[in-house]
Amino acid sequence: MMKVCKAVFPAAGLGTRFLPATKAQPKEMLPLVDKPIIQYGVEEALAAGCDQIIMVTGRGKTAIEDHFDVSFELEKILEEKGKKDLLKVVRQISDMIHLAYVRQKEPLGLGHAVLTARELVGNEPFAVLLADDVIDAEVPVLKQMMRVFEQTQCSVIATQIIEGAAISAYGVLDVKPADGHHGGRLYEILNMVEKPKPQDAPSNLAIIGRYILTPAIFNMLENTPKGAGGELQLTDGMRLLLKQEKMYAYVYEGKRHDTGDKLGFLKATVEFALKRDDLGGPMKEYLRTLKLD
Repeated sequence: MMKVCKAVFPAAGLGTRFLPATKAQPKEMLPLVDKPIIQYGVEEALAAGCDQIIMVTGRGKTAIEDHFDVSFELEKILEEKGKKDLLKVVRQISDMIHLAYVRQKEPLGLGHAVLTARELVGNEPFAVLLADDVIDAEVPVLKQMMRVFEQTQCSVIATQIIEGAAISAYGVLDVKPADGHHGGRLYEILNMVEKPKPQDAPSNLAIIGRYILTPAIFNMLENTPKGAGGELQLTDGMRLLLKQEKMYAYVYEGKRHDTGDKLGFLKATVEFALKRDDLGGPMKEYLRTLKLD
């Protein structure tokens, strides 16, 4: 039985949609309330049983490494000032999990980012999490997918139902229902299409930024032709993998926030604040005072 212990986080993108805020800091470090976006994903991977995190970073991403590292000076100051609660929060971050880093020297697509992690992943199944997709779920989405992987021992892709013209912004799956004990949420993948026109979409099931992949994906990516702009797309590599192995799509339970989009980021900030014990009440009172047209 193969087990997933490693999670890859592609984090070398330039974050141009959030300029000028991302001119000197990674978009993954933008705070959702008081926690960087990428930390939500790392905590999800940890909760799913991944004890090894691989960050694929690039130029200007050292803030991510610093965030998950020990900060002796800050800890010393907090200890001297008796701020034990804050000290505990800071230490929990650096003690959270084992991290390794690999540089993607050029942003050549998601497939290239995953391929860059090959040596650190080795010959074993692994998870890929896109930090922009912050998913609020009672059971972490990756943990839901782990249950499917444990049963099938095949690659599993998270999917979400997208209605209408918005489907053209996603990779879209052609599927058939799969047998199993997952409440009708599991499908066997037949094909996948990247950003089709709405009328050409094979279904309303969109690929979302959570994947469990077998190591065979690396050979597929090596033999995948580059697409527009010289980029290597993960979807193209997975399409090749489909010719050799079964792959499954799982309609996860939870609410996704696209924090890579400005409006999505703002909505997520409000909703996460409302769920907080310390902020929820005051936030509701503030929202009630707004006079909206």
